[in-house]
Amino acid sequence: MREYSHTMEHGNRLGDIEITDPKAMRALAHPVRLAILERLQRHGSATATQLSPDVGATPSVTSWHLRHLAGFGLVRDAEAGTDRRERRWEAVARGFRFAMPQDEEGQSAARVLSREMFARSAGLPHRWVTETEPGLDQEWRKHAGLANTRVVVSPEELAAIEDAIESVLAPYVTRDPAQRPSGSRGVRLLRYVLPEAAEERTGDTT
Repeated sequence: MREYSHTMEHGNRLGDIEITDPKAMRALAHPVRLAILERLQRHGSATATQLSPDVGATPSVTSWHLRHLAGFGLVRDAEAGTDRRERRWEAVARGFRFAMPQDEEGQSAARVLSREMFARSAGLPHRWVTETEPGLDQEWRKHAGLANTRVVVSPEELAAIEDAIESVLAPYVTRDPAQRPSGSRGVRLLRYVLPEAAEERTGDTT
């Protein structure tokens, strides 16, 4: 299987893999593969059998998807555990990102991956409201919720906003787990950046 690690970069504040190869984008644009990568990034190394119940595929199918992801440099062999009968896998980075390429093939691949990612995250807010929020104590509940803010900006200003947000998040994303304060827990920050169509009004900020 060919390696595509040359299409990956790690030069951003959050330590994400930056995917530039359209073939890698299309390879990742699959619900099982996205589920595998998310599970490995969140919980650490695992075998295909351990991943299987969480990603909705049999161990053999999960193993096939893992090998496919490995061919594009998104996962790799982890250190062997006590049970050496099964191959353990790990994500190569804590997250991934991709930009809209200039060429037509790349743009098509990026749209496919973007649609799959939007579809995968669409149900998260509803599940949080119905399953998680009722069990939170007041200290956590008062800081949670939804913000829907509209701004009128140039592309350069939007890039600056995104850069500023990442600069705030980076210390929390990259710090050693041993340095997390007592009482810490995972918090999902969903950030949708949705430029409006050119014909929509831009004269107000509501």
